[in-house]
Amino acid sequence: MKTVTAAVIGAGGRGREYAQYALDEPGELRITAVAEPDPIRREAFADQHGIDPSMRFDSWEALLAGPPVADAVLICTQDRMHYEPAVKALELGYHVLLEKPMSNDPGECARLGQYAERTDRVFAICHVLRYTPFFSTVKRLLDEGRIGDPVTIDLIENVGYWHQAHSFVRGNWRRADESNPMILAKSCHDLDILVWLAGADCDTLSSFGGLRHFTEENAPPGAPYRCLDGCPVSDVCPYYAPDIYLNNEDKVSERILRGAISHDTSTEGVLEALRTGPYGRCVYRCDNDVVDHQVVAMEFANGITATFTMTAFTTDGGRTLKIMGTRGQLRAHMAKNTIEISDFKTGRVETIDLASTGLNHGGGDLGIMRDFTRLVRGEGDGASLSSADVSVQSHMMAFAAEQSRLSRKAIPIRDLIASVSVQ
Repeated sequence: MKTVTAAVIGAGGRGREYAQYALDEPGELRITAVAEPDPIRREAFADQHGIDPSMRFDSWEALLAGPPVADAVLICTQDRMHYEPAVKALELGYHVLLEKPMSNDPGECARLGQYAERTDRVFAICHVLRYTPFFSTVKRLLDEGRIGDPVTIDLIENVGYWHQAHSFVRGNWRRADESNPMILAKSCHDLDILVWLAGADCDTLSSFGGLRHFTEENAPPGAPYRCLDGCPVSDVCPYYAPDIYLNNEDKVSERILRGAISHDTSTEGVLEALRTGPYGRCVYRCDNDVVDHQVVAMEFANGITATFTMTAFTTDGGRTLKIMGTRGQLRAHMAKNTIEISDFKTGRVETIDLASTGLNHGGGDLGIMRDFTRLVRGEGDGASLSSADVSVQSHMMAFAAEQSRLSRKAIPIRDLIASVSVQ
């Protein structure tokens, strides 16, 4: 079996998680090059994977300036840095795995979809939910007709209060002009899953939501700019930064959140980051402008209707799902790995308890890496389950949802697609 070689562009959280597959399955994948502007992060990643010093680059432009140095490229840069390296890598002949979202521009998304249709390379988008045992089982049960014909789908993304504070109030995805609207940055995953489960493209949607809570007006009296500057409500505020990063081991791991705010993940290193960096700010005194709650109502081409809710105000993260069919209903809880099927005729209720993977994104990261390397090796038939030409639909839905939220009008997806230039 051929070992696939890959270069990683962006050695942050997502890049490290996908590249972990090479450490766990060295016979299937080997990382041979990295491009990362942060020198500490770059060298740590390169040393972990045994990358030759000549294959350590400080930019994607430098890595892609010459002939291919690997079979594939994993592009895991910030949201607004996806399009150009993806196009360049495809033109050079690399297979490409691109972190979502594809782009913050509808036209660029459409053009990437066209690249996928024209190229003989594997070009997949990291819609990892399709590869989880949880959603794969739900899809199989629907295809088997276990609840008859699906009619209505209700999906909730429980962002989690601490995740909202970390990523979308204090962090890299807090502003739409620096990243993307939250419905695209966070939930193109979910819109993609709805397309997959519905088995048809979305026809029309409408959306409502906004930034309700994390604003200056809601700051407690006397709250300072930084949590560590003598916050008078530190004992009752759930967003108090030291609690999230230092005192909450059941929700926050050193490997994920502490490492995101500081190279030094010791207690003193994290405290210093909170004293001086963006993650120590009071959540009511940040420069965030993305929503903290949003609802999308959709009608698909086959008549199925769906609602999607994204909300910050939940204790835990994960997805909850209810699908209503002509012969029964399906209820499922991703974090608990449970699926319940009720039959209208017999009244029988079957509960399926899936084994917890203990892996990121419910095993989706592992699943997509396993599938991507298989396809790069030329094993099996067919394109990627999350090929870029398929992923365009969910991105257009996200753009339409934001347009609808701002205009308070229903948006026909075909009209949005027709208005997009793909020249």
